[in-house]
Amino acid sequence: MSTATRTETQSPALHVADSHDLIRVQGARENNLKDVSVEIPKRRLTVFTGVSGSGKSSLVFGTIAAESQRLINETYSAFVQGFMPTLARPEVDLLEGLTTAIIVDQERMGANSRSTVGTATDANAMLRIVFSRLGEPSAGPSFHYSFNLPAGACPRCEGMGSVTDIDLTQLYDDSKSLNEGALTIPGYSVDGWYGRIFSGCGFFDPDKPIRKFTKKELDDLLHKEPTKIKVDGINLTYEGLIPRVQKSFLSKDREAMQSHIRAFVDRAVTFTTCPECGGSRLNEAARASRIGGINIADACAMQISDLAEWVRGVDEPSVAPLLATLQQTLDSFVEIGLGYLSLDRPSGTLSGGEAQRTKMIRHLGSSLTDVTYVFDEPTTGLHPHDIQRMNDLLLRLRDKGNTVLVVEHKPETIAIADHVVDLGPGAGTAGGAVCFEGTVEGLRAGGTLTGRHFDDRAALKETVRTPTGTLEIRGAAAHNLRDVDVDVPLGVLVVVTGVAGSGKSSLVHGSIPAGAGVVSIDQGAIRGSRRSNPATYTGLLDPIRKAFAKANGVKPALFSANSEGACPNCNGAGVIYTDLAMMAGVATTCEECEGKRFQASVLDHHLGGRDISEVLAMSVTEAEEFFRAGEARTPAAHAILNRLADVGLGYLSLGQPLTTLSGGERQRLKLATHMTEKGGVYVLDEPTTGLHLADVEQLLGLLDRLVDSGKSVIVIEHHQAVMAHADWIIDLGPGAGHDGGRIVFEGTPADLVAARSTLTGEHLAAYVGT
Repeated sequence: MSTATRTETQSPALHVADSHDLIRVQGARENNLKDVSVEIPKRRLTVFTGVSGSGKSSLVFGTIAAESQRLINETYSAFVQGFMPTLARPEVDLLEGLTTAIIVDQERMGANSRSTVGTATDANAMLRIVFSRLGEPSAGPSFHYSFNLPAGACPRCEGMGSVTDIDLTQLYDDSKSLNEGALTIPGYSVDGWYGRIFSGCGFFDPDKPIRKFTKKELDDLLHKEPTKIKVDGINLTYEGLIPRVQKSFLSKDREAMQSHIRAFVDRAVTFTTCPECGGSRLNEAARASRIGGINIADACAMQISDLAEWVRGVDEPSVAPLLATLQQTLDSFVEIGLGYLSLDRPSGTLSGGEAQRTKMIRHLGSSLTDVTYVFDEPTTGLHPHDIQRMNDLLLRLRDKGNTVLVVEHKPETIAIADHVVDLGPGAGTAGGAVCFEGTVEGLRAGGTLTGRHFDDRAALKETVRTPTGTLEIRGAAAHNLRDVDVDVPLGVLVVVTGVAGSGKSSLVHGSIPAGAGVVSIDQGAIRGSRRSNPATYTGLLDPIRKAFAKANGVKPALFSANSEGACPNCNGAGVIYTDLAMMAGVATTCEECEGKRFQASVLDHHLGGRDISEVLAMSVTEAEEFFRAGEARTPAAHAILNRLADVGLGYLSLGQPLTTLSGGERQRLKLATHMTEKGGVYVLDEPTTGLHLADVEQLLGLLDRLVDSGKSVIVIEHHQAVMAHADWIIDLGPGAGHDGGRIVFEGTPADLVAARSTLTGEHLAAYVGT
């Protein structure tokens, strides 16, 4: 038998290597998952759906992606593993057929003020090499064009682009002495660490009011260079207040700060463009080097779509391969709908959706195949017009031979799935099970909540409310806004819409003065440790502690797991974290308090027949019932719980760590907390993020109640159901970046649909089926 015949008879389909075409999950129990088992086809697009809190992220991120990353980390030497984050094995019986997982999530990008869109992708590095080869006169090798290295940074602002002016009256009260608490910087109290350093450094008298300091003493207090000192027998480094404030507060991104620190920085510091480099961050040699009249700062300030055109015009055979790669990267930005950004845009200012799409750029040109890409609501922040482009990109990644897993609520993206896994049926303890697995057609025909709501379409309102007044915005010019004048009606539901990058956030956040009467609620992370939970964040714990204290004749601090009542073994954390040096650390439930976080004696005190740990284990809905009447009746607690239920968080347990909440849940938690504020104008940024089709109705009801109670509600939103429900729509466009920034329509939703004069109008008309 010849070799040729032998190969023909052996069918390629029988090769054992081809039989591993499924990712098998058996018995997943992370968070609220109830022994979930699923089979996910490889090299296909699988979408995971289900209401908020049903367990989608626990399955996709907490189980599949987490285990893939943990297994990859284990392939490195113990030495290398010592430098990596320690990952515990997810709660699951069996995971088979995993491939390398690449997570493209919505975590905001580096909150470092030195990080820009250009440095976060490789575009800046490539551009620097091009300038080092072709720039006239050359500034030297490529690192002489980097504002993050001394060789290229402007010496005046050290490559930050802005210089800071510090208002000394916000740092200290000069009528007091240091021992009387003169320092007013957060964290610098008299008995705190910094307070002790300043009082005990010996450079000035801590009992003398600061206004009586000599010139030398004041200079030592404010500007002294780092100097070794001894306080209470401990060797320390003393440094003047101004360099210390610059290091500890100003090197961090403003968005990443806790709110009280942000408020301090806003009060104490003014940032002005560096007079020497004009904000370009670069030194004179780098600024003087040009290619055809353009220097590297000009190139980074261009809109990326324009920069791509400029790079096309640079024709130099010696750097042709590099130019081709740079061109490809810039074209990917345009293709993914981010052509309106510039490379010098600080990455901390990108929205979650923009950050996710920027991370995607790295993968579009990648030659890797047979990997698993995991996306978290990739349509967040996208106009219906842009969702089509995102769908094309997801399909392109799949067609290269990759497994694409997407957590998503938008029907437009669910519709392109090869396979759907629907979790539910409810949220929290009422979720965590697979309700449906199969094709999109099967989902539509099935009776699950997602299936039933899949083809829901909101109708346009019959009548709209009459405004009670107007908020005048005149000459708005932030970012790409073109001197916009607009009257925002008050006392009604206003929706601001337009394609991504058209100027919505710039108009709303940049032109509506935050402050008196304006409550602005975004999706930014809630700062807090793994001890923070909905009860501590909303202030709910205070009335609960007081009620327990009153019923038992003891003091409230006993009922705090962060204070006197904490279990001494785990310090009130409920778990003991064991660091296993080279291997993944493990969290084990504390044996002493069995994870309840409190000392045993505290649990002897009851309210309405329950102890404090049982109350914290309740869901919002259960607790609302518990504190409503009878012995446990606590009106202050009941009011907060009522608001949490109102924003659709009835399923959250009071003690669930905030670190486990999704972006949409965080925004709704903030909304519940701010609802009592005296503000008359509420500004919401895409409140439908992370909301299931069925939950959008509840959100619309809440927005209606806010307006009916006399509030003005302004919502930045892409969801057509919210647009249809608005009293007034302000549509920005027509495009993104310098193709946007204008008002292309203002009026009622019905008029927008009738006119069909804008992209939004066309999509809304198609949605309501007129």
